[in-house]
Amino acid sequence: MNRRKFLFNTALTAAGTYISSTVLGSSSQQKDISMPPLAETAKGGYNIMRDVKKYRKLDAHVHLSLGSDDINVQKKHALVLLDYCDRLGVDKLYLSNPVTRIINGVPDGRVESFINNNNLVLNIMKMHPDKFSGSFTFNPMHPKESLEEIKRCVGEGMVSAKVYYQVKINDPLFYPLIEKMIDLKMIMLMHAEAQIGVGGYRMKYNGNKPSNVSIPEDFVDIAKRYPEAMFQFAHIGGGGDWEYMCKTLANSPNVYVDTSGSNNEEHMIDFAIKTLGEDRVVFGSDNCYYQSVGKVLASNLTEAQKKKLFFENFNNILRKAGNNVH
Repeated sequence: MNRRKFLFNTALTAAGTYISSTVLGSSSQQKDISMPPLAETAKGGYNIMRDVKKYRKLDAHVHLSLGSDDINVQKKHALVLLDYCDRLGVDKLYLSNPVTRIINGVPDGRVESFINNNNLVLNIMKMHPDKFSGSFTFNPMHPKESLEEIKRCVGEGMVSAKVYYQVKINDPLFYPLIEKMIDLKMIMLMHAEAQIGVGGYRMKYNGNKPSNVSIPEDFVDIAKRYPEAMFQFAHIGGGGDWEYMCKTLANSPNVYVDTSGSNNEEHMIDFAIKTLGEDRVVFGSDNCYYQSVGKVLASNLTEAQKKKLFFENFNNILRKAGNNVH
């Protein structure tokens, strides 16, 4: 990295840190600290916030406050989400609330759990329908109840699905639910992982995760079985081996990846676009707000590619079911 690029990225990171302190709810005392306009004083007069607001954005991977059943907690968290939209210029959030609870080492598989979680999303959606849309969740171990819940949630205005690791994405239990998603022309976002290898050994699971966590090969398998379905591989910026993820998914055109996660490794965004194509990468935060915007801005993508990633790609997916943003 040359000196000019180092100074530019340092300014970008410092400005991002300042943004994060406000978006993530710092104290009033912290908010009053005067922050030098580093982005504006960098060589060339780069203004990060002007760049942030230049692009329309749809967040395809963002949650409620995970693990809380308290509607008051969720309403308070919704204010943080609205602040995020305002500060970073996000048109709409596609909120989800997957069942992440582990009971005696096993993912929570109760029907009432995914129904209650969907109800929380629906309540928050109604607070600000101009900014909040929703992704329903379900559990393939309960196919009848899951199909009923999909029907209910779609009727209430939800536009996509978000599922967790109760069952692997290529498990036959998923088949009737994927077929329903095909009928609805909606995408299904699935929690996914691929651990970074150590000492020449590529780990598939790290010992702390249930064996039902979906990995890239599982997506390749199900995408081949259902080429007309749309799958979203979660958070390539979530700490796993993003190169391995993208390489494995390269020849699965109906699998999209989202850029969410707190990791901001250089060239991650560029590598995803180069490997998967500019139409298969969508913007998401996974509630890591400023990092997710900043790493796209810091990439080497063209203006047209940034517009696609931030807004157009996911909007085109939504358009298939008539749920696109105008």
